[in-house]
Amino acid sequence: MEHRHLGRTGLRVSRLGLGTLTWGRDTGERDAADQLKTFWNAGGSLVDTADVYADGGAEYLLGRLIEDLVPRSDLVIATKAGSVPDPDRRFDTSRGHLLSALDASLQRLGTDYVDLWQVHAFDPGTPLDETLQALDIAVSSGRARYVGVSNFCGWQLAKAATWQLAGPGRTALASTQMEYSLLQRGVEREVLPAATDLGLGVLPSSPLGRGVLTGKYRAGVPQDSRGGSEDMAPFVAPYLDDTAGLIVDALAIAADGLAVSPLQVALAWVRDRPGVTAPLLGARNAQQLTAALSVEALTLPEEICQALDDVSAPLHRYPDHDWSTL
Repeated sequence: MEHRHLGRTGLRVSRLGLGTLTWGRDTGERDAADQLKTFWNAGGSLVDTADVYADGGAEYLLGRLIEDLVPRSDLVIATKAGSVPDPDRRFDTSRGHLLSALDASLQRLGTDYVDLWQVHAFDPGTPLDETLQALDIAVSSGRARYVGVSNFCGWQLAKAATWQLAGPGRTALASTQMEYSLLQRGVEREVLPAATDLGLGVLPSSPLGRGVLTGKYRAGVPQDSRGGSEDMAPFVAPYLDDTAGLIVDALAIAADGLAVSPLQVALAWVRDRPGVTAPLLGARNAQQLTAALSVEALTLPEEICQALDDVSAPLHRYPDHDWSTL
């Protein structure tokens, strides 16, 4: 698998990453082991998790598989902290909480350091400089090699990245993780331009539109799909409207013309968008993951990319783009 630099850093990661959102919850140890081995055998290195996935179960499961199954040195392990199971406060990025969460993550993962540590979301209740100081401490103490953020909007990302570049001794942000797909292109308004300007790599989550871009929902909601499960149905539902249906239909036409699957076309599209480093793949089993990894051999023709751009184009209004004609 081809590898890319993460933003303007020296860290190289596989251009497809393995996500672990369902590990320890819907994905058991055997399926997780099969996925990790399949991913590693394909040349993949970037594995993304978070301290809240399965209440820490995903990190714990990944930690059990490291070394026994795949050498730690072959993996770029990324995790996140800052989300909390508190109905009154969804995020806590205070210095104390973040550093305690990092120590707990390292213990579950069974490693002395993570390659990439990310703030899971912006916390309006904590001064941003305090949050970012925790990242500096993590790197200076050797507990994290690189740091990034996740789910920051454009101004939040620009403020955080600029703050880190503004003073000596601060660690520059390496990346931002955001949902990005043919069904969710909102990051193109401000986040992507900010990341590109500031030298951050972009790690798209849900690159297959929460599974909808595979085409499996065109004839309804399969019982064995995420959209058919009680827990995940609300997660998928926003992408089952008429607008999404038109995009999926166009995707299917493009896939038929190229003699590949809609999954491959959708994944190749987001993988090769400007500024993107590595989309993160979430699969139920090794068979699904293998199908996604087969995209490595696919590069979309320019006319296909343009057609998909046109049919999925978000509506940008003042002041996001050129507004001289308004």
